[in-house]
Amino acid sequence: MTVDPSLLDDLQWRGLVAHATDLDALREALTAGSVRFYVGFDPTAPSLHMGNLVQLITARRLQDAGHTPFLLVGGATGMIGDPKDSGERTLNTAETVREWTDRVRRQIEPFLSFEGDNAATMVNNHDWTSQMSVVDFLRDIGKHFPVNRMLARDTVRRRLESGISYTEFSYVLLQSMDYLTLFREHGVVLQHGATDQWGNITAGAELVRRVTGEQVHAFVTPLVTRADGTKYGKTEAGALWLDPTMMSPYAFHQFWLNAEDEKVVEYLRLFTFLSREEIEALEQRHAEAPFRREAQRALADAVTTFVHGERETAQATAAAAALFGGADLTDLDPAVLGAALREAGTTRVERSAGMPRVADLLLESGLVASRSEARRAIGEGGAYLNNRRVEDADAEVVDADLIGGSWLVLRRGKKRFAGVEVV
Repeated sequence: MTVDPSLLDDLQWRGLVAHATDLDALREALTAGSVRFYVGFDPTAPSLHMGNLVQLITARRLQDAGHTPFLLVGGATGMIGDPKDSGERTLNTAETVREWTDRVRRQIEPFLSFEGDNAATMVNNHDWTSQMSVVDFLRDIGKHFPVNRMLARDTVRRRLESGISYTEFSYVLLQSMDYLTLFREHGVVLQHGATDQWGNITAGAELVRRVTGEQVHAFVTPLVTRADGTKYGKTEAGALWLDPTMMSPYAFHQFWLNAEDEKVVEYLRLFTFLSREEIEALEQRHAEAPFRREAQRALADAVTTFVHGERETAQATAAAAALFGGADLTDLDPAVLGAALREAGTTRVERSAGMPRVADLLLESGLVASRSEARRAIGEGGAYLNNRRVEDADAEVVDADLIGGSWLVLRRGKKRFAGVEVV
C-alpha cells in the first residue's frame, strides 16, 4: 500500500513526537511501506478523555498516511492500573472493568476505519493474559526484567517511600507483554502513547528485542497542559470527557472555544486535521487580532465535529449564538439548550406551585440581589425572558414561554444569563 512519506515531518511539526526510540530508523520504516502499529487504552474510567483523544487523532493520522492500526483495550491491564505518583490505586471490580472495556471499545470505533487495505483491528489484552499461568508469566516474561532497572523508573522510585504494591510494580511487565504478543501474532512494529507511558513503552520494545532479537519502534506525544503548566486528565479538575453523557457536546465545544490565547495554536496542531498552511494563516490572524478569537472558533468547530459530528457542532454553535447573541431560542433542540443552561447554572421551580413571576425568577436565579433590584432592572429595560425584553415588572410566565415544555432563559444585560427548569 502507498504511504505518505511526509508523515513523520508532519507529526514533528505538530509537536506530536516528544521522544522516539530511533528517529532515523522510524523514518525509514514509515516510508518503506505500511507499518502495523498499536496504541493502548486502559479502561480505568467509564469514558475516554482528552489525553486519549491525542492518541486517537495520532492513530488516525497514521492510518490516513497508509499505516495499519491495532487498537488495544486493556481488559487485563485495566484490572491493575499503571502506578501513579499520588498513591496506590483502588482496584475496580472485574465486572466494572468489563463494562468499561465495552464502553471504551464502542467509543474508539468511530474514530478509525475498519475497512480497506489498512483496516484497523481491535484487540483486548485480557484474551492472551488470561490464558497464561503465573509460572509461565514469571519464566517467559519476568526473567527479562532486571529489578534494579524497574526500581530506577521515576514513578516507582517516587513511590518507594510511601509504598507500592507488587501488583502495580508488575504493571510494566503486563504492558510489555502486549507489545511482544502483537509483534509475534500480528507483525506490529510500532507503538505510540503519551509521554507518561515512555518507560512502559520502551520496556515493551526492549522485551521484543530480548526475546526475538528484532528491533521495533516507539514514539510518545507530549502531555497536554494549560498555559500555567498544569495538566488535564481524568484525575484532574476540569476533565474533558468524550462521552456525551458525561460532558455535553455544548460544554465540549465551549471548552475549546475558551482555549487560552497562549495555547490555541498548539491545540490546533495537536487536535485538528487542518493543514499547515491553514494553521499558520490562523496563527497570523490570531497574532494580529486575538480578540476576534478566530483561532478558538476554528479549533472548537474542528475538534467537536471530529468527536461528536457536524450536527452537534452546529447545535452547540447555535446555542452559544442564541444565549450570548440574542438569537431566537425556540429554534434550538431543547436537549442542547438544557445542556447549555446546566453549564451556566439552572434553577428548578415546581410547576405545581403555579407559574412564577419573572421578577421572582430573576432573584431565585441569582441575576439580581433583591426583588426591588429585579423590578428596577425590568423598568430600565435590562431584563429578558427567552431573549425578549420584559416590559412589565409584574409579568408572569405562561405555558407558551416554556421552550421544549420546560425551559426558560433569563438574561440581565448583554452577557449575564441563567436557566430555569420548570418541573
